[in-house]
Amino acid sequence: MDVLRPRLSVASALWPEMAALGPLAEEAALLEPPSPHERAGIHRDEAGLLVDGLLARVARGRGALDVALGEGLAALAEGDRALRLGYSGIGDYARERLGIAGRTAQGMARLARELRSRPALRAAVRSGEVSSRKAQAVLPVARGEAEAGWVARARVETVRALEAAVREAGAAEEPEEDWERIAIGLSPSGRERLDEAMGLAGKLLGATAPRWQRLEAICQEYLGAHPGPEPGDGEERAASGWDEGRDLPEEAFLRGPVADWLTAAKAALEEERDRWAALQRVEPVAAPYGCDALGSDDGPLADEGRPGNARTEDGGPAGAGTSAALGRTDPGRLDAELRRLTSMRDRWDEVLGHLALLLRMLGLWRDLGFASFSHYCAERLGLSARAVEQRVALERRLHALPSLREAMREGRISYEKARLVASCADEGSAPAWIDRAAKTTCAALREEVEALEAGAQMCARPELSLRVPRRVGRLLDAALRAAREAAGEWLGAGECLERVAAHFVETWKGALSGKPTRHQRVLERDGGRCQVPGCSRAAVHAHHVLYRSRGGEDDPSNLVSLCAAHHLHGVHRGFLRVKGRAPDRLRWGLGESSRAL
Repeated sequence: MDVLRPRLSVASALWPEMAALGPLAEEAALLEPPSPHERAGIHRDEAGLLVDGLLARVARGRGALDVALGEGLAALAEGDRALRLGYSGIGDYARERLGIAGRTAQGMARLARELRSRPALRAAVRSGEVSSRKAQAVLPVARGEAEAGWVARARVETVRALEAAVREAGAAEEPEEDWERIAIGLSPSGRERLDEAMGLAGKLLGATAPRWQRLEAICQEYLGAHPGPEPGDGEERAASGWDEGRDLPEEAFLRGPVADWLTAAKAALEEERDRWAALQRVEPVAAPYGCDALGSDDGPLADEGRPGNARTEDGGPAGAGTSAALGRTDPGRLDAELRRLTSMRDRWDEVLGHLALLLRMLGLWRDLGFASFSHYCAERLGLSARAVEQRVALERRLHALPSLREAMREGRISYEKARLVASCADEGSAPAWIDRAAKTTCAALREEVEALEAGAQMCARPELSLRVPRRVGRLLDAALRAAREAAGEWLGAGECLERVAAHFVETWKGALSGKPTRHQRVLERDGGRCQVPGCSRAAVHAHHVLYRSRGGEDDPSNLVSLCAAHHLHGVHRGFLRVKGRAPDRLRWGLGESSRAL
């Protein structure tokens, strides 16, 4: 943790709570994961209290930074601010610029927007008195005159109790969709037919459509022609013949009596442990000011001046009366502030991952009186269990890949790139992967890693192995049963899937086999994806690199695939520049401040 020290004094001047990270990091560094033969001698009660005391304080600091980042991302999402930085949306911006997953960034911004209309709840979240997890629980009911009462309850009640109360009020939001992993063995011919069907589905849905959406379309097409039998009691999963993996927090897979038991266990533990009153009290940590003052024109603090928020180009304080309007509308200032906050978050995140790994590995959450690790994350840390699980998984790999940890600390690669490298690299190949990750976009790196994983999977065993929403798993199960019913005999899951894929190919191959236009050939050459570095959207337009009005030709070397946002708003409003020859000799300039090429 010594690498953190040189930067702490500067960061703590901007956010006083940052100074607390130094002692916490030093204490955390003394706690190393014990070897298997040492675990039996651990005094679990003492170890649980020690690790929890540190982890809970680190989680408060990290959570406060998430709140501030969410406000900045919500501000950046307004109007054309993200496009003025060269990105089609905050998802791509956060992934490429901040190293935060696009879906995570969108969730943070969504919460910040919701809190704008709930000033009392927003103030409680910003002060650290109410965690983001609790705020999300009461959002559906904390409105108007009822807001103050729900905020008061959120300060003292548990997440479980709040969610139960919101359900009783009949205003609970729809829960996030559960995901699961499917695995079906295929013959070489079956794999070939499935890949062909997946490719056709991509032409129908767009090149950026994920594989699970393509599989959903393939199954829907088959069931439209072969309804199949209705499943009997307990038959739905037994007949499918595929395995279910678990790469989500354990509670995501619980249903029926087991889920009811867990809910009851949580309530009993809350009462028995008096809401864990024996654990070390952790003071709330206020979110750092910064992005809220640079945020939306109509935000709650849009016109509030706060010392130190606005700065001139050289980093000094801006003059009174000059910063408010400029700061709220200038995406460059928002970008600088978001990167500053992300840099602080990365340092807290490293310590959080180290401590969470210890607590998870040793199962200390049981000794602390929680029903599951997810329960501990929600109630004690105020963080999403999935976010903590992901950080723990990366921390495990960092112990085996010290060069990857060093690259993260030095800022050569972001958290999202580190997760991708960790999924495919070993000690020998890690330096090469790190160098590759530092020179490419996160989106391109993800495509490369996914292609490598798909190739390795094919070499090991031709199979479909995929994470899908649970509803798509049910749809697949129904399609497999329908294929078995149509055959009139017992078929394995792989044989059924091959027939489902063959039906899709027979239905759509002729319809999509017409002679392609020049526009379609360009999109096909570019994989159907927008070619702007870091963009994750599907391409819909073929853009002339040299405008036809300036003598540009329709030759494919002068055409490049772009999404609608980058073409209509980025290029033609001056936020994006491209020169050179397609497809692999193009030079890009992103953002309105980029130099002319």
